[in-house]
Amino acid sequence: MQGDPEVIEFLNEQLTAELTAINQYFLHSKLQDHKGWTKLAEYTRAESFDEMRHAEVLTDRILLLDGLPNYQRLFHVQVGQTVTEMFQADRQIEVEAIDRLRRGVEVMRNKNDITSANIFEAILADEEHHIDYLDTQLELIEKLGEALYLSTVIEQSQPDSSGPGTSGFSTH
Repeated sequence: MQGDPEVIEFLNEQLTAELTAINQYFLHSKLQDHKGWTKLAEYTRAESFDEMRHAEVLTDRILLLDGLPNYQRLFHVQVGQTVTEMFQADRQIEVEAIDRLRRGVEVMRNKNDITSANIFEAILADEEHHIDYLDTQLELIEKLGEALYLSTVIEQSQPDSSGPGTSGFSTH
């Protein structure tokens, strides 16, 4: 099925954004895990996988419209060094995505490509949910301070329930 070139370009531009977000969120999750922010790392990793699902849907749609998905283009990956910087960088990606998705929905509806518009609207709902999460986390950091906030996202390892001296090594 031959798609409208402007619609395919919007789909590809959003694909670029999703591929960028996958990389940025995945790197942030690895940095968070490395710093011991286990709960936060798990959430951020899941967000990266959500972006991967978006990329898959966009790729399928571009192919259906006889377009060529562009996997060679990425926007700038912003790497935060602190949790606040990470959230701010991730929020910026979401703000840009929301603007692009809203513009895309309008163009797609004007060109009577309702399916592409519906795909963009579904992704838009996910991105709005994520920006709400990021805003909440940034508000918590502002109220609690970064150190206290981080104390809530560190998962302490549980002590070995078998007790000391039972690691399998003999003390004799």
